[in-house]
Amino acid sequence: MTTQDPRALIRYALAGLLVTTALGWALFLVRSALLLVYISALFAIGVAPLVALIERQPLIRGGRVPRWAAILTIYILFLSVLVGVGLLVVPPLISQARDLWAALPDMFHRAQLWLIERGLLSRERSLRDAVEQAPVGSSDAVGTLVAAVWGIVGGLFGLLTILILTFYLLVDADHLVRTFVRLFPRAERPRVEDACRRVSGKVSAWLGGQFLLGAIIGTTAGVGLFFMGVPYFYVLALIAGIGEMIPVIGPVLAAVPAVAVAFTVSPGLAAGVALFFLLQQQLENHVLVPKVMERQVGISAAGVIVALLIGGTLLGVVGAILAVPTMAIVQVGFEELLTDPSDQRSA
Repeated sequence: MTTQDPRALIRYALAGLLVTTALGWALFLVRSALLLVYISALFAIGVAPLVALIERQPLIRGGRVPRWAAILTIYILFLSVLVGVGLLVVPPLISQARDLWAALPDMFHRAQLWLIERGLLSRERSLRDAVEQAPVGSSDAVGTLVAAVWGIVGGLFGLLTILILTFYLLVDADHLVRTFVRLFPRAERPRVEDACRRVSGKVSAWLGGQFLLGAIIGTTAGVGLFFMGVPYFYVLALIAGIGEMIPVIGPVLAAVPAVAVAFTVSPGLAAGVALFFLLQQQLENHVLVPKVMERQVGISAAGVIVALLIGGTLLGVVGAILAVPTMAIVQVGFEELLTDPSDQRSA
């Protein structure tokens, strides 16, 4: 093809447009699978330094820990923590839920008396009447229940897929990195390897920052609930620390059991607990997360807030979770693009 053949140029342009459109549409169709792959890759990158640390430990009979054994060690520790948390959290919550269910009719009665005294309710109704007269159709209720169950099943399947894929990515991490580096010219490969190491360090720092935030929120919640006299404050603090690792809705969901438990003591205590968690969430959103991530990952506080806003808008909770590590990867890429290779070699 030459520049003097405009029809051939138009044909090539149309063919390129069709191929690009087809690829874009294919990527759109498999976006859910690509998101799982991306999440698995992020976890693999973040856990890789810890795997390397365990891998370097000497064995009693000589040699080093195999890579697969180091990965399994991390998985076993992770699952052990989950089981331990479940054994610690579930029984007290069940007990408190039973107490709350037993006290619910009396709470409903007192709430109605309060409304009748102020002229906001004409007569008192039973809890059964209130439930039966609720404006919810049976078909809607069944559809909501099916959607909820299907969402839980899909979430568990996605989590299992992420764990398995992360395992295999960690096993083949060195080979994958070498293959990726070979895609670049030989002269640029040292820069690419350095960029990969920096990305791994930032993503690992992000994971560490998430655990640090969870520890801070869990500790402060435990202290606050203890001084307010809330039962099972240690369990509720643990739930708050775990919920902190889920942006946007995690802290809100973690506050619900604390408010419910406080309500079994008194409505005033429940209001105080709700106010405490509201203030804690505001402090976490506007001070703790930006400052901790700036210190851990090296992204400015403004960059963290912008990343969370964009990620949450695009993909909701999942986007908010992936916002900071994605921003870190983008930051490394821009730094490499803006860095003069000659200056880097002379340095």
